[in-house]
Amino acid sequence: MLMLRTDYRQYPTYPHGRIIHISLGVIAAALGAVAVPALFNKDYTAITFLSLAAQQFRDVRKMERETLTKIDSMELVSRGSTYIEGIAMVFEGRNYLVIMSALLTSLFAIMLNVWVGIVAGLLSLVLVEKLKSGKAMSHIAAVHTAVVKVDGPDLFVDDIYIMNVGLKANQDIIAERGMGFILTPYNSNGKVTISNLGQRQAILYDMATILGVYRDDGEPALIPMAKLDMKDGRLAVFILPQEMDAEKGKKVIMRVPILESAVRMPTEASVNKKEAGENG
Repeated sequence: MLMLRTDYRQYPTYPHGRIIHISLGVIAAALGAVAVPALFNKDYTAITFLSLAAQQFRDVRKMERETLTKIDSMELVSRGSTYIEGIAMVFEGRNYLVIMSALLTSLFAIMLNVWVGIVAGLLSLVLVEKLKSGKAMSHIAAVHTAVVKVDGPDLFVDDIYIMNVGLKANQDIIAERGMGFILTPYNSNGKVTISNLGQRQAILYDMATILGVYRDDGEPALIPMAKLDMKDGRLAVFILPQEMDAEKGKKVIMRVPILESAVRMPTEASVNKKEAGENG
């Protein structure tokens, strides 16, 4: 229950999606709890259930991936395959954390006593709380609001070119409602990570989900976009939000999770060690 949270993405859905994952969590907890007494009783065949559980939880990841991919085709601004893979990975991983917590609680309760087991369980929850939260964009890049400019058919966010907008009606909408942001990476790690297309799509999806998006299907000129400045690695984000609040948009970007599949760390190479700094 601690790890299962329905947030602004409305996923897992309530109540049925949450019921499914709570049920899987109960199964995972039961497996972790019975593994220790099975070992103490030298019933080693019972441990084979853990391998079956691992296969089951891999199927959970596959199920989430397929479900979210089908849902994504119906979104005005999609999550993208990298974001979907990250969510699916989390749903698999949290079951292993549940097994770990139940196993530690059971182990200390049997070896010492019930009260020590309860304390061990509570400490494992603290560890789980730390493990479940990753880093956000604010850790790798500075974010500031930028001016959206329409120069004839050309659309710019500050000095970064976004796209060509042909229709005068669309140019007027963009000039009226357009909102722009610039992300400046702290080092080469951040520069490579924000250049990842999946990470960029995650930024656009979170902004569109929280601020809304001023577009409908079949209007490619009004779709949110994120483009790189090829010279220095800055990322320009353009969106037409329903809620015109630049300060809130900045906070949204800063809290966008860094996707595990998008992370690149060139400073870990021996030739780049000195460039990592404190934001590596």
